[in-house]
Formats: sequence, C-alpha cells, structure tokens
Amino acid sequence: MAPAGRYRLSCSLPGHELDVRGLAKALHPPGGFISVSRDRSARVWAPISGADRGFVEAHCMSGHSNFISSVCTIPPSDLYPRGLIATGGNDHNICVFTLDSPIALYTLKGHKNTVCSLSSGKFGTLLSGSWDTTAKVWLNDKCMMTLQGHSAAVWAVKILPEQGLMLTGSADRTIKLWKAGRCEKTFSGHEDCVRGLATISETEFLSCSNDASVRRWLISGECLQVSYGHTNYIYSIAIFPSSQDFVTTGEDRSMRIWKQGECVQTITLPAQSIWCCCVLDNGDIAVGSSDGVIRVFTESAQRMATAQEIKDFEEELSNSTIDPKSDDIGDIKMEELPGREHLNEPGTREGQTRLIKVDGKVEAYQWSTSEERWMKIGDVVGSSGATQQTSGKVLFEGKEYDYVFSIDVNESGPSFKLPYNKSDDPWLVAYNFLQKNDLNPMFLDQVAKFIIDNTVGQTITQTDTTFADPFTGGGRYVPGSSAPPPSGIDPFTGGGRYVPGSASNTVPPSSGADPFTGRNAYRLDASQVVNIYFPKKEAVTFDQANPVQIIGKLRELNGSAPAEQKLSEDELDLLEKLLSVVGNPSTETPTARQLDILWKAVRWPEDIVFPALDILRLSMKHPSVNENYCSEKACEQFSSHLVKLLSPNGKQANQLLALRTLSNCFTSEPGQRLMMSQKDPVMSQAMELRTGSNKNIHIALATLTLNYAVCLNKARDIEGKAQCLTVISTVVEAVHDLEAAFRLLVALGTLICDDVNAVQLAKSLGIASQIKKYASVSEPAKVSECCKLILNLL
Repeated sequence: MAPAGRYRLSCSLPGHELDVRGLAKALHPPGGFISVSRDRSARVWAPISGADRGFVEAHCMSGHSNFISSVCTIPPSDLYPRGLIATGGNDHNICVFTLDSPIALYTLKGHKNTVCSLSSGKFGTLLSGSWDTTAKVWLNDKCMMTLQGHSAAVWAVKILPEQGLMLTGSADRTIKLWKAGRCEKTFSGHEDCVRGLATISETEFLSCSNDASVRRWLISGECLQVSYGHTNYIYSIAIFPSSQDFVTTGEDRSMRIWKQGECVQTITLPAQSIWCCCVLDNGDIAVGSSDGVIRVFTESAQRMATAQEIKDFEEELSNSTIDPKSDDIGDIKMEELPGREHLNEPGTREGQTRLIKVDGKVEAYQWSTSEERWMKIGDVVGSSGATQQTSGKVLFEGKEYDYVFSIDVNESGPSFKLPYNKSDDPWLVAYNFLQKNDLNPMFLDQVAKFIIDNTVGQTITQTDTTFADPFTGGGRYVPGSSAPPPSGIDPFTGGGRYVPGSASNTVPPSSGADPFTGRNAYRLDASQVVNIYFPKKEAVTFDQANPVQIIGKLRELNGSAPAEQKLSEDELDLLEKLLSVVGNPSTETPTARQLDILWKAVRWPEDIVFPALDILRLSMKHPSVNENYCSEKACEQFSSHLVKLLSPNGKQANQLLALRTLSNCFTSEPGQRLMMSQKDPVMSQAMELRTGSNKNIHIALATLTLNYAVCLNKARDIEGKAQCLTVISTVVEAVHDLEAAFRLLVALGTLICDDVNAVQLAKSLGIASQIKKYASVSEPAKVSECCKLILNLL
C-alpha cells in the first residue's frame, strides 16, 4: 500500500550533465532503476552492495544522436533472460539495449519526430508515442501497426494488462483506447495536454495533464475522480505497488504523494522542472529533474539520508530562487506581505504556500502536515529589486544595497550575488564582481549591461524612428552582414575575389560561456521590447552577388568540364544574359534555352559546379524560373539534385549554395509547394550540416529553417511545426554565429507566437534553456531583444 509515513531524502545522484527526462524501474539489477537524459545517455543505477541506501552507476548506454526523452524495460525472454531496455529520443529513433553492451542491440526507425513515450507489454510488445501524432506498436525489431487518430503529439502511452488493449494520451487533450489497432473509445475531460498515464488494474487507469489535474478513469469511459493539488503542469505519474495510490511530479518544483485521491505530502525540490518519477520495488521513489540530479526519497528510517544530508538538502532548497510570476506564487505586493510572525499560524493543508517579507526581500515557505512546520522553499527573485524595485534597502553581507541580483555563470555552477546601489558605476561594480568571484573578465560588458538594463528602467526600442529591417539594421536586407556591403564586395568573402564558402561579414560570436544562463536567478522581462521580429511573414533570401566575377569563374572552369557538358561560347553568353534578366523580373523573362543551358551547367562535376549553382541561386527569385524548376514536371529531379549536394561529405561551397538556392525557392508559390512537399528529405539532410564550423553554412541553414517556419505558420501545420521545432532545437546547440542564432530565434518566434500547441512543443523540447544565453548578448542588440520576446512566450 502507499505509505502512511513521511517520505524524506534517501540520496542524491548527480551523474547526468543535463535534465533527467525519464526514469524506469530496472528488471536487473534487483532494486535498481534506469535514467535517461538530455545529455544523450541512459544509465542503469544499482543499489550499493552491503549498504542500507545509495546507488552506484552500473551501466551507461549511448546511441542517440540527440537528447533522450523516454525509457522503459522490455520483460525477459528466452533469448534475453535479463530483459531489454528501450529508449526513445529526439532523433526520432528508439534504441534497444541489453545490459551487456553500451551500444544498442538494434534501433527502431519509423517515427517522423521525437519519441516521447514508451510502454512495454507481454511477449516483447513495445508501444511508442511520438510528436508525429502517431503511436506505433513494435514486436522485437519490426513495426506491426501504426495507431493514427490523434491530432497532436502523443505524449503518453500505456499497454494495459488485458491483452490487446492500449492507451494513448495526447496534446489534443484526449486519451484513446485501442484494440487491435482500432480506436475503441476516446476519453475527454482534460482541459490541456495529457502528459502521463498509469494503470491501476485491467479496468482502471490514471492520467495527468498540463491542466494540473489527475483523473481516475474506468476503461468503459467513466471518470471516477478528479484530483487537484499541483499549481502547474504535471509531467509524470507512477503507481505504488499493489495500490491505487500514486506519486506525481510537475513544473511547480514539486513531487506529490497521493492517497485515496488526496495529496498527503508535498516535497519541493531545488529545480524548476521535475520531469519524471518511478516507484522502486521497496516503495522508494526516484525523481529526475531539470538540474540533472536524480533524488531518491524513502519512508524507511533505515534508508533515510543522514541528518546532515537532509539539512544540506533543505538548505539548498531554502537558498533556491522562485520566479515571482509562477502560478504557485501569484502577484506579489511587497507592501502588503506579513512578516515572520505569519509563520506562527499553522497551515491548513499539505503543501500550502505562504510568502513573508524579511529584511526587504520575499521568502516562500511550504506547510508540512506530517512535521507540523513551515519549511522554507526559496527566495522569490525580483522581490528584492531584480525585477521589481522595492521601497526599502536589501541587506547583503552586513551592508544595505538598492539591489542584490542572483547571477548564474553556467547551468551546473553556483549562483553568485551581485549587490548594487543606484549611485554606483555599473562598470566598476561589474569589474569588482568578476574579480571577487574569479570570473573571466570577458564577461565585463555583459554584466554591466545587465545591471544597466535592470536598474534604470530603460525602454528597449529602435533608436531610429524609421523602419529598420531586423536582419540588417537598415532599410533593406543584406544577408550575412550587419550593414549593406560596399559595391563590388563579394558577398561570400567580403573582398574582391569570388571564393564561395569563405568567411562572411557576420558579427562574430563572443568566445566562452554566457554568464547569464537563467537557471531561475532572474526572469528575462520582454514587456518593454518592441516586437519587430516575428511572426516573419515573407521568406528571407540571398540576393547579393557580383555577376562579373561569377561569369568570369564560370568561363574559367568551363575548360575543365567534361566534353559532353562543356558550354559553347554562345551558351556562356546566354548565361551571362540570364544573370541580367533575373535581375529585372518585372520587365524580362528568361528563355527556355537559357534555363536548359543553366541546368546543364548545374550538373557539372562537384569540383567545378559552384558558379553555376550561384547563377541558379540568383535565378530562383525570378517567378518564371521558379515555376520552371519547381513545377510538377521537373521538381523531383531538381530537388533531389540539390539534396544530393547537401551531403556532409560534399564540397562546402556546394553545400552553401545549395542551401541558399533552396532558401530562395520560397520566393514564389511553386517553390513553396515544392519545398513543403519535400520538407522531410530537405530538412533531414540540411540538418546534418550543423556539425561543421563554416558560419556561412550555419547562416544559410538557419535561413532555410526560418523560411520553412514562415510557410508552416501560414499553413497552421502542427506536425510540420513540430518537425521544424525539432530542427531548431538541434541546430541551435551547434551554431556559434550570432546571425545564424538570430535567424533561428526568429524562426522559433514565428512558429510559436500564435499557437499554444507549438508553445507546449517548444517547452517540452527544453528550448528555453537552450536559448537563454542569447538574452545577454550585447551586440547586435536584435539577438537579445528577440530572445527575450521568445522567453516571455515560453
């Protein structure tokens, strides 16, 4: 049965480097469990031999090319007597492992987007749910059927004990019951995305949701009970052995234990997102969270942590920071808050939260029914001046200050306090802060700018009252540059020589780590930023060129072309004329012969084809050229040729120009139709180029992604948006150029700005934590401004 006593910390396991996104009870070793993380690893934890408590990492597995979001065990068989471990990832794949090797036994391919949920059944059956809106049923290494019916991501799956019955929970707010591949029943009632499922028996199950509720259902369709307690999204739910009682975790920083549908204990953790939980054989609970730490809680006095370890945990919790805008805090009016005497009154329910004012700052406390005391769960950041100015002073190290900011240098490092008075020089304060804490002096500008932005209340807006293009800072778009280049400057090199693929004029990124990762130290406020960035309505194109140099290089390389592909002097003249024609689309139209000649040159050998590709890139902006190459008759040959040039093993110049050509296809309707129909092969192949170091390629890749976002936003295609969000999440971790990062941010904003489902998809990907570093970029300002607007949406 579920515990009657109080759960307390047993141990903390800090092995993962990023968010722990999934947990599952292990079949072997007995008493162990498995964890999966954004760090792309899966780990098996075994109880420490001979010890009452604690775990040791017994096995580590890898095989996914992107973060792992789900895990389950597959029961033992004659072939695999210790069972198997299945993991689902953002790379669309499911990896199946044995305990004997860190390498996957086999990989299941078939989903078109993130595999976010897994459940196993008898005889090796595996059920997977994905953002591609489907669930798939696998038997060993074969897909047996695809369950189609949901209109949004399938975030939860569960195989019921009764053979042949399966459950799927979706972002479309429904749960579906399946038998033999057919939908037998749809359960409606949740008011937001369904995030987790747990089976009580053959006839009953539980579901949890972003609507902060847990529902108990009969498979006949009746909802027996609705339970409330969480104040934000509930991400996971797990049943206690041989019981109807359960445990849940969520976005309100808490794990909650429920008995007979009522919350009997709330445990708050020093992390924002408590992603997952599982109940172990002995009734202990393992919990994974956004700080990368796994914590195990127990009701057994023998397995509890030492008094010092529990004290350290409670101190870590009390020193954590809380967003004043979070759902469990509500609006704060500093002047109306009571003092410490408010804690003399006992709470009225488990997990009740109270705010008090202490020395000019706000502290949050939570009531523990079993211990009959208020436990401090953190300081409410912003209440001491970080985002809200108070009338009093803030005490820090015995001195009074107007502001005391919490600054996190990286995701896993400690938080530093930065005191500041209005009369201080922000640059001197920033310098002293870096010196005192032995931090890299390269952060000086960013720290000083943060102080200025958060203490003087300046409105971030364009200094020029005329319209400024956010991509260039000027009145017209000049790709890869912060200002229009002088005439005659090559767009690839910034010089007078035509060498495609070399360095551009984009603003170089700052080296080293961004000191402002967020990590709950402060909230980025976009309320004063003017949004001129998204949603982007029209495609971004690459139109800068030097026709004289392009034709000159084409003539030079023509001599190296195979005899059957060599162009005559007349054909070269026609291509030169074509360049002139495509520059005046309103008055001139290319001839069929010119386009045939261009296609002939575009199929030159890879070593010499780049000037022909550059002419193709420019030509695609002309409506008649766009229609010619993107029409139903020619589109397959055209798109497959460009996708082939995107091969990671190909020439960088060809990769760059193919990406730019594909981006320019979006300028006319035929090209848009072609690109949307071919988005799977195009985006999959293009994404492979993220691992290189060429910033021009990264900018072109980001632009292609942005143009897809523009089209998807118009089409309201949630499946396509999910695919595009996956690309953004993957690529944004690889790029270092700020222009490329900016275009990815605009693409992200365009996808989520008017779509609640897309916002939830982005949240589930953890994109907010990926982009926070851009919120403190000083120059160009468009990067930080756009980032803040997006973080405000998330």
